[in-house]
Amino acid sequence: MAPARISTPPPSESSLGLTEDQLELYKTDGYLLIPDAFSPATVSSLLAETNSLLTSFPLFSHPMTKFSTGEGSNAHVGDDYFLTSGDKIRFFFEEDAFDNNELTKPKEKAINKIGHYLHALSPPFRGATLTKYNAAIAKSLGFRDPRVLQSMVICKQPEIGGRVPPHQDSTFLYTNPPSAVGFWIALEDATIENGCLSFANGSHKRVPVKSRFVRMPEGGTGFVDTDGEGFASDIKPENAIDESKEEYTLGEVKAGTLVLIHGNLLHKSEKNLSQKSRNIYTFHVIEGENEYDEKNWLQPPGKGFSRLYDVV
Repeated sequence: MAPARISTPPPSESSLGLTEDQLELYKTDGYLLIPDAFSPATVSSLLAETNSLLTSFPLFSHPMTKFSTGEGSNAHVGDDYFLTSGDKIRFFFEEDAFDNNELTKPKEKAINKIGHYLHALSPPFRGATLTKYNAAIAKSLGFRDPRVLQSMVICKQPEIGGRVPPHQDSTFLYTNPPSAVGFWIALEDATIENGCLSFANGSHKRVPVKSRFVRMPEGGTGFVDTDGEGFASDIKPENAIDESKEEYTLGEVKAGTLVLIHGNLLHKSEKNLSQKSRNIYTFHVIEGENEYDEKNWLQPPGKGFSRLYDVV
């Protein structure tokens, strides 16, 4: 796989938002790599908070919920601990951290991800999320009422950090029409060795959102066919190709890089077989004016999803 194209560093405080070149690159490829978007001090603060959360959560009261990407015979997670995490900070284990249902790693080395309300409940993560910088990016992307949801740290632990197959974020955070954009921040260098992202360039214009990850009537979660729009409102669909024939571009990035990911873009990451972790922080933004219904697995807290423009 070829390496991804990297955009220029972020603009100064006086000219927030994406440049015309950055916006064009995002519209063409469906993603954008912005190096040095987050300062070393911010990255260090988020890593310190991550380590504090990992070492302080109690095992005795944890249901030992594992996070699965749904490959093979393993079903996607769908227990109550997961479904009620939208307004809490919760911890989800790697599948490969267990042997005969017994942890084989220290708890801080066994967690797949921490989520899903970090941006509201953790001051360091709130300070890196609800900012004028991120609001300006959302404005550049055309959001009228950007709402923040599903904020989480993905740890990609050494030796056991699981593979994530090709997927579209709008499958899991569906609005009609689709509008999700992922803000993905590298807290450590992401390399081919520790499971960096890779992207099917331009697939956001070729691949509609065909299915949704929802709460099932009988309980738990599952996938159902999408009965609404398959493409974002500003996308002119191109001729589709067999998804199995999509070619992927590697996205190796340095710590502090911000990666913007269109909700229709196919992207993936491989298992981390190295001795180095690949901690990242990610949150998503959806268009608040679009329909977000009760079928979605993640439901809004009582006061609704966080308004990004409230920080401006």
